Amino acid sequence: MASMRDIKRRKESVQSTQQITKAMKLVATVKLQKARGKAESNKPYFSMLYDTICSILSMTKNVDHRYLRDNDCDKKAVIVITSNRGLAGGYNSNIVRLITNGDFKKDETYVYAVGKKGIEGLTRKGFSIHKDFSEVINEPLFSDATQMTKELLTQYTQGEIGEIYIAYTNFKNTVTQEPVLRKLLPLSAEDFEEKEIDDKLLMNFEPTPEDVLDKVIPKYMSNIIFGAFLESVASENGARMQAMDSATSNAEEIIDKLTLQYNRARQGAITQELTEIIAGAQA
Repeated sequence: MASMRDIKRRKESVQSTQQITKAMKLVATVKLQKARGKAESNKPYFSMLYDTICSILSMTKNVDHRYLRDNDCDKKAVIVITSNRGLAGGYNSNIVRLITNGDFKKDETYVYAVGKKGIEGLTRKGFSIHKDFSEVINEPLFSDATQMTKELLTQYTQGEIGEIYIAYTNFKNTVTQEPVLRKLLPLSAEDFEEKEIDDKLLMNFEPTPEDVLDKVIPKYMSNIIFGAFLESVASENGARMQAMDSATSNAEEIIDKLTLQYNRARQGAITQELTEIIAGAQA
């Protein structure tokens, strides 16, 4: 049985850890509120852009555009969004599992990593990192998404990659965060919901439908990437808040058990002393 000194020392250690987890939970809660506000403010713009893409594709089914057709390349690019820090439950491992369990061959996949934990997880699994954008996730900006879009579209149009994906965590609420793997290019009508279009409605493109798609699709991609940044930041803080809350509760249970053990050990020591005193007096 552990001595009273060992029990007391462990109890103090657990109490110190509990104070840290409480502080981390409070910090994550504050960051979550801020990140959730940014994610929600971006959704109206994305919805409008999404409806525009649906309308254009429904009217341009016969348009032969470079973003709508396969370029006969087997290589894939995937943007993997994780965090730069741990202690967030299964937040990072769920994203890594999406890639390792998906249809991505290690020698035919360009990984654009956003987050150090994703780099660590995928490197251990044998994937090579094509480019590291880990600093982006600390304070995501729309310009970061635009830069990534330009690089990816350049590779796509030059035939270096045939498909573009993004893996991120969709924020549902403080308890639920859903890992998502989404295809960005090539686009097809099947990727979008069917919209009811009036047959008599005519859509005019100036100068041409191809030029319109050249402008709209990169903006669509940039907005998806930026939205994924915001959703991931909110999900990270939500997952960390839950993890720290669970850790605090577990620490409380351990402290209660150690307190009970300490009291029993103390009572045993007192009983032992009384027994020795009585035995000495009788002798």
